[in-house]
Amino acid sequence: MKTETVAIRACTTLEEYERCVELQRLVWGFAEVELVPKDVVVVAASTGGHLFGAFEGDKMVGFLMAFAGFRDGRPYLHSHMLAVLPDYRDSGVGRRLKLRQRQEALGRGLELVEWTFDPLELKNAYFNIERLGVVVRRYIRNKYGRTSSPLHGGLPTDRLVAEWWVRTPRVEAVVGGRTMAHSPNPVRIAVPAAIAELKRTDRVAAEKAQTQVREQFEKWFSQGYAVTGFERDAQGGSYLLEPTPAEIPG
Repeated sequence: MKTETVAIRACTTLEEYERCVELQRLVWGFAEVELVPKDVVVVAASTGGHLFGAFEGDKMVGFLMAFAGFRDGRPYLHSHMLAVLPDYRDSGVGRRLKLRQRQEALGRGLELVEWTFDPLELKNAYFNIERLGVVVRRYIRNKYGRTSSPLHGGLPTDRLVAEWWVRTPRVEAVVGGRTMAHSPNPVRIAVPAAIAELKRTDRVAAEKAQTQVREQFEKWFSQGYAVTGFERDAQGGSYLLEPTPAEIPG
């Protein structure tokens, strides 16, 4: 799909905030109780976070919401939701929203944007690591509890924490379209593509695969390793880990 007519801009009206709630229903299929309500969307946008929408004419086709964060003496943005309608996926809209977020962070003098993602979702992993340049050093077990979303397959909502150090040469290179050089001998954590089907058909097998992946991440993160790359293959994909690069703040 061509997206030249899609504009990225800040959401500013109650109607636009309400559309963000509706997009959550359409994109993730959450039960009503699990939606981030309009009131919280308003708070995020007005207390140091942000809310950007992707619009084709008057139609909102995606949005990106972040909260203001503060940890270890450092302010940052916590990017909580990125949603794009199915017909607009793989069109560059999601990346344009994230690059607009990077501009926002740079304009505020921030160094870090963080968010979480499902380690079993290989498409998201490739996007975050290879298309945006994030690194990952933390694994959180069942961060949100089990949800009603069919995308989660009833599994614990384990998450990796993406660290987007927006001022580093690594990120400058990736967003500029240059290919990252990976460690010649990385640790590999493989995730089979079949996990997506298992989520739908065999939750016991899917949860077993999730546990195996979890144990590997926790082992290597405890030894000071970080995810710095991701490779796709016919069987699924592999996370590439190496000792945390020196350019990444501690």
